[in-house]
This record gives sequence, structure tokens and C-alpha cells, in this order.
Amino acid sequence: MKQTLQLRVSQHLALTPQLQQSIRLLQLSTLELHQELEQMLSDNPLLERLDDPLDHSVRLLSDGAISSAPSSPSSSTEGDGEVRNDAPDELAGAGSAEDAAPAGDADWSFDDVARTSKAPEDDNARPQLEAHETTLREHLLEQLSVTVDNRRDRALVELLIDALDDNGYLEESLGDILARLPEELEIEMDELLVALKLLQSFDPAGVGARDASECLAIQIRRMDKVPFVTRRMALTLVENHLELFAQREFNKLKKILDCDDEDLREAQVVIKRCNPHPGAAYAGDASDYVVPDVIVKRAKHGWQVSLNREVMPKLRVNAMYANILKQSKGEGSLSSQLQEAKWLIKNMRQRFDTILRVAEAIVDRQRNFFSHGEVAMRPLVLREIADTLGLHESTISRVTTQKYMLTPHGMFELKYFFGSHVATEAGGEASSTAIRALIKQLIGAEDPKNPFSDSKITDMLAEQGMVVARRTVAKYREALKIPPVNLRKSL
Repeated sequence: MKQTLQLRVSQHLALTPQLQQSIRLLQLSTLELHQELEQMLSDNPLLERLDDPLDHSVRLLSDGAISSAPSSPSSSTEGDGEVRNDAPDELAGAGSAEDAAPAGDADWSFDDVARTSKAPEDDNARPQLEAHETTLREHLLEQLSVTVDNRRDRALVELLIDALDDNGYLEESLGDILARLPEELEIEMDELLVALKLLQSFDPAGVGARDASECLAIQIRRMDKVPFVTRRMALTLVENHLELFAQREFNKLKKILDCDDEDLREAQVVIKRCNPHPGAAYAGDASDYVVPDVIVKRAKHGWQVSLNREVMPKLRVNAMYANILKQSKGEGSLSSQLQEAKWLIKNMRQRFDTILRVAEAIVDRQRNFFSHGEVAMRPLVLREIADTLGLHESTISRVTTQKYMLTPHGMFELKYFFGSHVATEAGGEASSTAIRALIKQLIGAEDPKNPFSDSKITDMLAEQGMVVARRTVAKYREALKIPPVNLRKSL
């Protein structure tokens, strides 16, 4: 086979660096966007941020003096201390991001109180440090230090404390713990049992238990003002019949214990007072907070959609470097960084503009939801919004991922307003979100002694004209984290 060289001309689509950056910024969440922006600010000296989080903090001046006055966001300071604001008009216009924000957002400032001036003697003006959260191990060691004097006993209890999991359970058996101890220590099983009993007497009640049955039993024994008969029955339930009690087999339990509904109900109240995860309160998991990208509020003529200006970074081109480039007529290594800064500012505007357009289209189609709640949600797919705005369906998917909307009904991800549909007898369609909300309402209003089965809920939905299969009801119920009918039954 002979090898030859050929020239061929063809056309194909290619993503420019500017378009690639626009797509990447569009799919980032608010947190990821600000992380990306900080990296760009550190790499590009021509790009600066007007909403610097440190603008309202105490600053150390060059002469050693302390200044608490915020720096002017509309000026650039050169090395000689002179404040200059003589950037070219075209660069200043490209860098100002405040023009891109809607004028109707002025009344949605979440930190007006934080930005008010405070007197130096005001305690609230001092920086607030986060308090140290005590861990479960630290809490138990504090009790151990004032309880046990013997070093050997203290070491054994501390060994058991180190073997606890996040919920306060001792998952490893005492035999395994004893087996990995050095033989020269001559530790007996009785010593470990004594150390375990001492650990189980610590606060929180139930810590050091080896299973859920032992955890509940420890707490029941330490409860105050519980009648003897009720305490004995509750201990019998958790120690011998916990599985039947968890499955709510009340008829079987009444036959086994030879008791009536009232006795079993009193024991159930005692067991419900227990905490099956005593160490979870000391886990120290930080709460995740979501900042909305879009805010929806009621106006005179409907629902008003506005961007959250607190998550919109205000960017501009640095005036000092812009003047240098103007005098050198764009020559030098800074010219490419100037172009990158302009691209970033433009793509930032386009990102928030696209989010606002998509949010407005969603609110326009889900007006009934904002007026009446989840039961009024209508079916909606990505293609419907894409066709309305003249955008690609993948663009709508990027915009609605990890972007959040603050509404009078709570905080929702934009993807929440999209869902499949269920046919109705009248030939229409009902949103799956509305079906789930209706199922939640029906179960919330049921009689606890005679809860609705999935088949019964299916029939009740059919009476309202919604054709839903029983397995679909079971799937929606599980998605709502609602237990089945046998676990919802009470005495």
C-alpha cells in the first residue's frame, strides 16, 4: 500500500477558549464559582474585585497606623499613595458589573445590618471566634478524670473510649480487644467488664453499649419517675422482643407479654424517650448552608424574580495596569491578560443573565406552585424551557444544576421544578411532584391505628382522577422516606 500526502479542505465546529470558559462558568455552583474566581484573581493582575470581603475589616497602613475605614471600591492606589481613577472609559465600562444587576434587587440586601458602622467600644464589633466543639472522646475523658484515680483502670476505660464509634457504640467485642493487648500486662476479662460498666455509667446515657438493645436498656434503667411495672415491661421489650417491637407486631407482643393495649402503650412511651444514637450529638458535623442564586417574591402583578446580588461578584479591570497598556499601545505580556479579564467579566454577566432568564421561565410556568404549593405543581421538562428561550437543552441542564431559588415555600434547586407526569382520567397530566405531595397529605391525615396501605392510597388517588399504579405509589412513598403501612401503625 503506497503512502501519499493529500491536502483536504473541510469545515468543522470548534469551541473557542471564550466559549469553553462560558460553559464552564455556567455549570459551576455558587461556591465553585467563587473558588474559581479567586484563582483567576491571583493569576491575572489586570482583574480586580470591587466586593472584597476584607473591605470592612481593620487594615494596617504603611506607616503602622490602624485604619478601620473601608477602601474605596472605585479607585486604584499607586505606590506613591496617590489615588487615581483615570482608567480608559472603554475598560471601566467593561469592568463594571453593577450595571448587569437588575434594579429591582436593591431591597434584597442580606447584610445591611452587618455593614452598619459600629462604635469601637461595641462588643459586637469585635471579631467573633468560633467556639470549640467538644467531641465525644473529650467529653468522656473529662468524666474519667474525675471518676477514676487508679492508672490501670483509667487506661482500660480510655482504651474502650478509643474503640467507640461516632454513635457511641462499642462495635469491637471485648474478646477481640483483650486478644490484641500485650500478654505481659496480665489483663483479665473481668477487668474489661468492670471498665465497660464504668464507661456505661457515663453521660450520655447509653454510651458504651454493644448493640441497640443494650443501649436502650441502659437508658431505661437510668430514667427517673417511671413506674416499676412499666419499666420492667419496657426492659423486657428492648432486651427480648426488640425486633417484634420495631416491626410493630403489637398483637403478638400482647400475647407474649400477657398485657393489654394500655400497658403496652405506656412501655412504648418510655422506649420512645430513649436515644438510639447517644454519641451522635457530639459528632460535630457542620451544617451545610445553601445561598440562593435567585429570589422570588410576590409583587402587585404576579411573582417577581430577581438575582441575589450577594452572590454576584463585582469585577473590573485594574485602572493602573489599564493606563500602562494604553500608553504602550497594547504591547507587552499584559495584553493577553487584559483580553482574558474582559472575557471573564463578559462571561460572568452572561452566566447570571442566563440563570435569570431560566428562572423567570420556570416561575412563569409554575405560577400555581408559588400560589398554592406542591399539590399545584405542573409537569415540566427541560426541552420546554429550552424551546421557549431558544437555548439548547444541555444549557438548561447546566443552569438548573446546583442553582437554588428562594421562594415563600422554602429553598429549592432549580431542577426541583422539573419532573415526569402522570396521566389523569380527564386526559390531562399531573406532575409527579404534585402526586408525592398529595400522598404525603393523605398519609399525614390517616388514622394511626388504621393507616392506609399502598393499594388504598392508589384507590384514593383514582377517586381524584389520577391513574397511578400501586408500585408507583410505593416508589413515591419511599422517596418521601415514609415507612410502609405496618411500620406506621400505632396502638
